[in-house]
Amino acid sequence: MAASSTIFRPSQSLHAFTDDALGTADATGLAEQLKRGEVSATELTQATVARARSVDPRIRGLATGDFERALDMAGRLDLKTPSKTSVFFAGVPTVIKDNTNIQGLPTHHGSAAVPKSIATETSPFARQLLDQGFICLGKSSLPEFGFNASTEPAHDAPSCNPWNLDYSTGASSGGSAALVAAGVVPVAHANDGGGSIRIPAACCGLVGLKPSRGRLIDNDAARTLPVNIISDGIVSRSVRDTANFMAEAEHYFKPRSLPGIGRLEGPSGRRLTIGLVLDSINGHTTDVETRAAAEATARRLEKLGHRIEPIPIPVAESFPGDFALYWAFLAFGVKVNGRKLMHPSFDKHRVDGLTAGLARTFKRQFYRLPGALWRLRRSRQDYAKAIAGFDAVLTPVLGHTTPELGYLSPEIPFDTLFERLTRYVGFTPLANATGAPAIAVPACVTGDNLPVGVQFMGRHGDEQTLLDLAFTLEAEAPWPLLYQATTSRQAGETCETMG
Repeated sequence: MAASSTIFRPSQSLHAFTDDALGTADATGLAEQLKRGEVSATELTQATVARARSVDPRIRGLATGDFERALDMAGRLDLKTPSKTSVFFAGVPTVIKDNTNIQGLPTHHGSAAVPKSIATETSPFARQLLDQGFICLGKSSLPEFGFNASTEPAHDAPSCNPWNLDYSTGASSGGSAALVAAGVVPVAHANDGGGSIRIPAACCGLVGLKPSRGRLIDNDAARTLPVNIISDGIVSRSVRDTANFMAEAEHYFKPRSLPGIGRLEGPSGRRLTIGLVLDSINGHTTDVETRAAAEATARRLEKLGHRIEPIPIPVAESFPGDFALYWAFLAFGVKVNGRKLMHPSFDKHRVDGLTAGLARTFKRQFYRLPGALWRLRRSRQDYAKAIAGFDAVLTPVLGHTTPELGYLSPEIPFDTLFERLTRYVGFTPLANATGAPAIAVPACVTGDNLPVGVQFMGRHGDEQTLLDLAFTLEAEAPWPLLYQATTSRQAGETCETMG
């Protein structure tokens, strides 16, 4: 279900960018202003609260606000004088995804089956993120347990894409992406078990890096999985925000098994060999606009001196079925063990149609799980062998452009939804199973004012190359912010003109 060809009307978009303390700056820019004393943490927090109250009733990116506590934290930080602290993002506002515990806030997992109980402690990764000095303004929305590719919880209103409110914001970090794209916060927490950082980044015109397995601290859920497919990170409007976040994260936790990233500040100029894959691992043909975006990105890189070579899909033919079974296994585990995993009052009868359908699928095919797990674990070696000789692989992020709200609703018949999801989410799961890093960056904007992203996958532990490519593309053709794209269609290149 690709976006329609109707003429975009600016009234269909919504953003909060205005002439306040936040302005149009990214998180790095705000951190620099704070350290120079040009703005206070209280002013930034007040502006964020005002922006949230202005636009969130329409985009619905917040699951829970924590404004009073954020303002109190900002006031206490101002007394310490941010200009004298070495904490990089001290005083910069953000939000945490509502599948991650923050002490004193409810964690709802986007599900009616989970009561909104107050967390008594903060999750390990959230501590790593907040240690960088960010001020948490609340929790961002997600689909139930992060299983869907659109943030449309069955029991609540959907999150809307601020670029075009009739369309999906992606998932499962869709609330975070909506808030960043709309200008409420400059960066926001996201996590990714099958594309949930990269998909909403692509839908909302943002940068989304899924780090290598083991790069950042694992949350409790990731540590218990037979194949750890979950990575945490952020979505941002600029490459430097993601690069600085990764550099600062290393001060808190630096894995011994991976090479360091360090602080990257721009393109290196290094010439790379990049594989090109245009059709998905599920065997579906990519739609015209999405394919054109990837092909145009390849041509841009070639003009800059990089070598682009089409390559076969770097994965075994069994992978789509194996990953789908693992996805179903996780849903079955949540439904059956929700009282132990989520909350003693978890109500399995209130899970949505997607979770219930996936659980039924696993019950029919459970005997296949041992073989699927073996092959998923082996996929890291298969992938490394397939991309030997390449610095990165360029693909679309998704199989087609962003769908309208309702197209991926958990309330439609399960078989229809499952088929739609496998056509839509065909490129991102491989990096989760292999543990390889992957980054989504904006490529173009459709005639309906919907961003289209491209993905780069790298070798395990080589986030440097992916950030280098992202810096290169950002410098060669800067992507527009939402307010620029809606005030001037010339601010960013459309998919039609790119092709």
